[in-house]
Amino acid sequence: MKFIKMEGLGNDYVYVDLFTQSLPDGDLASLARRVSDRHFGVGSDGLVLVMPSQQADCRMRMFNSDGSESEMCGNAVRCITKLMYDAGRHRDGTVTIETLDGVKTGTVIEHRGNAALVEVSMGTPRFAAHDIPTLLGSEEAVGVLLPIDGTSYAVTCVSMGNPHCVIVTDEITDGLVAGLGPRIERHGAFPARTNVEFARVVDPHTIEMRVWERGAGETLACGTGACATLAACVRLGLCERAVSMRLLGGTMDLRWDEGGSIIVRAPAVTVFTGEICI
Repeated sequence: MKFIKMEGLGNDYVYVDLFTQSLPDGDLASLARRVSDRHFGVGSDGLVLVMPSQQADCRMRMFNSDGSESEMCGNAVRCITKLMYDAGRHRDGTVTIETLDGVKTGTVIEHRGNAALVEVSMGTPRFAAHDIPTLLGSEEAVGVLLPIDGTSYAVTCVSMGNPHCVIVTDEITDGLVAGLGPRIERHGAFPARTNVEFARVVDPHTIEMRVWERGAGETLACGTGACATLAACVRLGLCERAVSMRLLGGTMDLRWDEGGSIIVRAPAVTVFTGEICI
């Protein structure tokens, strides 16, 4: 199987271009776990398949490193935009990508060989509890308390096509991310599990964030998580609608158009290409 290793602010995936090859019938969850293994595989946060679509320029299927399939991934959408651009499958730098959360549009703003600056329209954040889904709150879960082991944490739940639980804190620590993150990911309040974001508002235009990703653990960046964090902080009155989001893997710029989509601008990088026996 030929693959392309790509990363968006350190959130790395193994990409397989199914326009130019086909995969044998098999268990995709097992394949994702195998190629993601950082000792016995290629090493990544997951596996992304890029294939033809009847609705858009291409379709993506994205699997986390634990083999679970995810609805959407912002960093993957940016990297797929670059992959399609490099393959000549675009219109003036713009690529439409079918996901399990509808069609997303990515545009290459600047291209420099193995790296590109890509802008993606990520869609409108949704706060309805049934959209996330969460059992917290009957209608929305904005600033509600989530009790864990006798301590209650104020959380805001957002869907960006996949579930997110955002916690705003004065300090983001390793113990908080690695200790609380997996507890909330699998908490009974989230029937489909959830991504967990820990955010510190530096000023109205700057936010620091770390993420515990559903099915992958802590990653260096999460595009949908950054969008969910912006949406949550805006709803809580903590920041403006355009911010720089500081992640472990770097900084991305986001803006939430009034009543509309969140736009993300950040790098997408080709790391290497290769072939693995499957």
